[in-house]
Amino acid sequence: MKQSWILILAFFLLASCKQDFSPKPKGYNRIEIGTSEFIMLPDSFPYSFEYPQNAKILKDSSWMAERYWLDIYYPKLDANIKVTYKPVNHDRSKLEEHLMDAYKLTAKHNIKAYAIDETVIELDNGMMATLMELSGEVPSQFQFHLTDSTENFLRAALYFKTATANDSLQPVIDHIKQDMMHMLNTLEWKKPNS
Repeated sequence: MKQSWILILAFFLLASCKQDFSPKPKGYNRIEIGTSEFIMLPDSFPYSFEYPQNAKILKDSSWMAERYWLDIYYPKLDANIKVTYKPVNHDRSKLEEHLMDAYKLTAKHNIKAYAIDETVIELDNGMMATLMELSGEVPSQFQFHLTDSTENFLRAALYFKTATANDSLQPVIDHIKQDMMHMLNTLEWKKPNS
């Protein structure tokens, strides 16, 4: 009796193995991007710009955060633009230090980056900005920094909190890059508490 059960079980196992197996096609994340409507940053910063209404302004919570640092968080896209601000106060050595720090932070991505394309552009508001586009499986795909060379220095970098490959995120990266360019083109410097 025991042998017949083993034979029946073996028959079903062999019979089930003869079916053709075809793998399912690869699936892709569905990402709802939408369009951006912009609102002005609160007055409590020494700079102002328009940022997307669907994003949240959060205080930078890192251990090294300074007073005017912030995060522009996209809850639906799980993306974050880290904005850091440094006063220059007519000190050429401070400006050089801030510029070197910006380049060092970008260079840290060299381990995974295929390329880092640097472009200096003139913005709609007449200011000059340095854009950094990073390709490859890097945590930050787009960054910029700009300064008025006497009083202010601002840097921003896009980060995602996901393990999704950057080629799958490309439509989102392009969308947020457009938002960041809008931020740059609407940026104005002002004195604190003015």
